[in-house]
Amino acid sequence: MQLADRMTPLASAIFAELTQRKRELQAAGRPVFDFSVGSPDRAPALHVRRALAEAALDPASYRYAIKDEPELLAAAAAWYRRRFAVELDPATEIISLLGSQDGLAHLALALINPGDTVLVPDPGYPVFSEGPLLAEARLVRLPLLPENDYLVDFAAIDPEEARRAKLMIVSYPNNPTTALAPPAFYRDLIAFAKEYDILVLHDNAYCELTFDGRRTESFLSYPGAKEVGIEFNSLSKTYGLAGARIGFALGNRDMIAALAALKAHVDYGMFIPIQRAACAALNGPQDEVAATRAAYERRRDLLVEGLAALGWAVPKPPGTMFVWAPIPERFSSSREFTLELMEKSGVIVVPGAAFGPAGDRHVRLALVQPEDTIRDALTSLKASRLFS
Repeated sequence: MQLADRMTPLASAIFAELTQRKRELQAAGRPVFDFSVGSPDRAPALHVRRALAEAALDPASYRYAIKDEPELLAAAAAWYRRRFAVELDPATEIISLLGSQDGLAHLALALINPGDTVLVPDPGYPVFSEGPLLAEARLVRLPLLPENDYLVDFAAIDPEEARRAKLMIVSYPNNPTTALAPPAFYRDLIAFAKEYDILVLHDNAYCELTFDGRRTESFLSYPGAKEVGIEFNSLSKTYGLAGARIGFALGNRDMIAALAALKAHVDYGMFIPIQRAACAALNGPQDEVAATRAAYERRRDLLVEGLAALGWAVPKPPGTMFVWAPIPERFSSSREFTLELMEKSGVIVVPGAAFGPAGDRHVRLALVQPEDTIRDALTSLKASRLFS
């Protein structure tokens, strides 16, 4: 079968290769320690699960949702008011997403014509590039460099490319680099977008996963943000609801309206019990959010300190649920290192090249394994002698 040409850049051979080799190792009785996919292993709080279960027992819950329930939009607006002191109109400045991935894939279809230029981070979460590519956009990759604290360097962007650009995608706390952005960055971002008439999408999926007492704000916290862009947020990492697929787009009403118009043709809204669970998460006790943050911080410390003891010096991430680790100099690529690491220790990571060319000297590890598994993985890494 001949696939559409637009599918070609979406193929990721390394993920298929890792999955196949993982199955082979398991079939041979080899232990594997999977730190590749960032799928949270912590369940939602009990009151959230109860809200979901009770709504699922209601026969009326099985009609088409068609659109967001007012209670859901009000809950999202109230959460942003409490957390960021950001005021949003639930009727015009918020729409739910079936997870941020849904919105990231569809926003470009609503805004971008074939050949339009989109500025994307490199390295960056793959759908930041894949969504625009599905819309046949022309990508300009913005290198996120360690010497610049993995922040977009606005001064380094070619002014001609900036004038051509229609959309710019940024995300902090950042996946995969784990970087946080200071307030000055957002002020510069808004000024840059206004100067070149660029729309902005800021993905804030990891806003509650920051460590060592750090606290981040919203892109929408800064004056002028709603004039140029929107923010995506997600309940996947904050509340352990990854499989339920709950996210929001918030901010610029014209961009929200465009996304809503597209979504009206591609889905029938979020399952009502999931909307009720989202309301319970946003409106209810937030103790589990703090517990989740603490759990990831403990895992971070255990993993990074354990790797350092083995001779693999890895920076402690200030946030997210990932570790962005430089590969040893003797390896020619992140793919080579990933495959040898897996073969000799059973530890599975994601090569940085999967996030863009600028990521090729790193690998990403997801903090999605319990502490006992992390200790076992460290024991296996020590036995591999890869770092001795």
